[in-house]
Amino acid sequence: MPASLKRCAFGVTMTIKDLVITSRTLWKHPAFTLTAVLTIALGVGANTAIFSVTNAVLLRPLPYKDPARLVIAGMDLRKRNVKDLPLSNADYIDLREGTKALFEDMAGVFTGRTVVSRDDGTPEQIRFAIVTTNFFQVTGAKIQLGRDFTPQDGMPQPAATNVQGPAPSPLPQFAILSYEYFQKRFGGNAAILGHTMTFPGRPGPVIAGVLAPGFRLYFPSAADQEAAPDIWIANRLDYDAANRNDFSIVPVGRLKDGASLANAQSAADIVAADARKHFTIDQTAGFYLTLAPLQQHLVAEVRPAVLALMGSVVFLLLIACANVANLLLVRSSLREHEFAVRAALGAARWRLIAPLLLEATLLAVMGTVLGLALAWAGIHELRTFAPANLPRLDDVRIDGFVLVYTALAGLAAAAIFGIAPAWRASKPALMNVLRGPSRTAGFASGASLRNMVVMAEVALSFVLLIGSGLMFRSFLELQRVDPGFDPHNLLTFQIISAGRKDTPAERAVAMRQIDDRLRAIPGVQSVTASFPFPLTGDFSPIRWGTEEALKDPTKFQATEFQIVRPGYFETMHTALLEGRAFTDDDNLPGRDRVIIDDLLARKAFPKESPISKHILIRLRSPEPEAVEIVGVVAHQRTTSLAEVGREQTYFTDAFLNYGAVRSWAIRTGNDPAAYAEVVRRAIKEIDPSLLVTEIETADSAVYRAQAGTWFSLLLISVFAMVAATLAGIGLYGVLSTVVRQRTPEVGVRMALGAERSDIIQLIVLQGLRLSAIGIALGIVAAFVLGRVIAAMLVGVKSTDPATFAGVIVVFLAISTLASWLPARRAAALDPTKALREQ
Repeated sequence: MPASLKRCAFGVTMTIKDLVITSRTLWKHPAFTLTAVLTIALGVGANTAIFSVTNAVLLRPLPYKDPARLVIAGMDLRKRNVKDLPLSNADYIDLREGTKALFEDMAGVFTGRTVVSRDDGTPEQIRFAIVTTNFFQVTGAKIQLGRDFTPQDGMPQPAATNVQGPAPSPLPQFAILSYEYFQKRFGGNAAILGHTMTFPGRPGPVIAGVLAPGFRLYFPSAADQEAAPDIWIANRLDYDAANRNDFSIVPVGRLKDGASLANAQSAADIVAADARKHFTIDQTAGFYLTLAPLQQHLVAEVRPAVLALMGSVVFLLLIACANVANLLLVRSSLREHEFAVRAALGAARWRLIAPLLLEATLLAVMGTVLGLALAWAGIHELRTFAPANLPRLDDVRIDGFVLVYTALAGLAAAAIFGIAPAWRASKPALMNVLRGPSRTAGFASGASLRNMVVMAEVALSFVLLIGSGLMFRSFLELQRVDPGFDPHNLLTFQIISAGRKDTPAERAVAMRQIDDRLRAIPGVQSVTASFPFPLTGDFSPIRWGTEEALKDPTKFQATEFQIVRPGYFETMHTALLEGRAFTDDDNLPGRDRVIIDDLLARKAFPKESPISKHILIRLRSPEPEAVEIVGVVAHQRTTSLAEVGREQTYFTDAFLNYGAVRSWAIRTGNDPAAYAEVVRRAIKEIDPSLLVTEIETADSAVYRAQAGTWFSLLLISVFAMVAATLAGIGLYGVLSTVVRQRTPEVGVRMALGAERSDIIQLIVLQGLRLSAIGIALGIVAAFVLGRVIAAMLVGVKSTDPATFAGVIVVFLAISTLASWLPARRAAALDPTKALREQ
């Protein structure tokens, strides 16, 4: 056999032998092995779980054709502080034509909900999308059955003419069903293709095809778009005749291969500048077009939180590695006499290093496997309480990429906590070790390295505790935020009709019937209706201004508007600050009256009462019209508790010819959730075609509005508590080693008259010195890394002194406890036995 093969065979034999010996060694020390494996599992498991979220949300490409080249467009009205609005159809056409040199194609979509009639006549709410006929080509969606839209499906409806004769026949609309709705509604029956669906009071679209399973829209939650429409309808709107003030369409384009986003944005800037030049409202509002990669736009809101959580678990893994490294350093110190003897007998350095590296690898493998199991269970829990604005939550899973990351994390852990002990073992101080007592000589070497590891643990844990403390402060601030209404004992729901009420008078009668029936329910104190409701995010801005805006249109500003029925503010328990609330007399045609909130009142009439004064608004027509202010109420939060939001104006239902409100609320004397079924039955008694949907307590809406902060707080707090515990254990382990190392010294001190308190003070002060250095390093790191978490905070700065002071006190308490336990044991030593070890 060649010498090289002999050496290879010898190496394999020795490796297998070392593996068997190392496995037996770990088996003989179950407490050490279990502690190390659990510590690694916590670090690796947390990393795997959070990385699976990071991968699904930030890293995994969207399931579209060439997703990296997909761009979404939005509209900003910079002079009114309005951002990321949909475009009007006319602006969409301008953008598409003005950027066609850089885009392969551009499509548009807007979504909503409507009610259709089932075959038995009962109502059913469905989600719909109105799309340009090229939408599925741009996104790369596949058609499972039937056909895709054709350009003819999007031809505008023929306009009426003044020529005598029959009016032109309307062109049919065409629709494509989602695969899921096709299965649920039609049982997968392909015979439905070519048939017309039934919509309330009018013919529905002709079903042209069925999408392949799983197709979804990926827009951020703030865009208020339906993620999974049941039916996709081809848009037959006449773009040239469309109202430029009707903002609804969201453009999505595919850049040409080699075209850059910067060049596309420059082309969009030219389109916006041309619009500002030709259209006064665009010029006075500060109309701009913004382009962004679709995936980047999707995750922009949640990116800071996800990155902060990812950073937290990386810190946690480093702390876990440091803890295991300290355990291995202590074990290698105990074996340093053995390593010195082996080195003195001529053992090669790699033969000293190999057993410790193999031990570290085995621990890492076992910890990684257990951590993977913990991550699998943790992902299920993450899906349960993750906030609704976290996109692609259903895609969070352990896939091949996550497994590779987990393996690398385990490998990195083995390297981090295995190298330091192996490096120490490969360089034994032969003379010092062999001359000293075998029990304590090993502890003397490596003390500096163990201290450094503990200080690093303390610093990393301190940063996590600071993050947890800041998130806790933010959560407390959210609890103190007044949403502008009382959510307790309030049940909200939507009532949608499958049958159309053709005249305003008929719609007014229907609204009164619903109001009267709900008031008749025992236990209901008051009833109201609105659209939208606070904290739903369904708001849209309109223009408002004072009389000076007629001379200078740049004075027009944006306000959120809300359509309400009389009794809204009384039912919501929103404070009336001045004037009066709406009455039934206000809810009649021709009563052009408005209630404003205190934000708008201070902005419009800063030094005088706004009651009986007029403001100009644009809601019913392109031209502004004057409305009389009859009351001022407290501001309500519209989308988030974390942000004050835009000022608000309130109109009665009659202002838009009735029927605009569809969100209802009842205030009850006890648990509002108990009224859900009673409400459904009551509405069914009025009209079986009425559908009650989205029924929930207002408390649930408030909880949902702070779910993102709660989610981050919970996870970071868990990681911080685990980290602080590991750091405390690490400090305890080092000081326990110090006690054993200084046993003879303690014996001498006690023999010379030292009191127990002196011994305790000696050990505790040493632990506090290590902690103080670690805390100092942690303070510097927390200041530097504070900007990462700053975007997630509410009402508190990332450098908040109270949080830093509180965490310092908490960590010093942990350090004192971790130091006191070994110090107490040192003080209990028998001086005679201690001196025998000298």
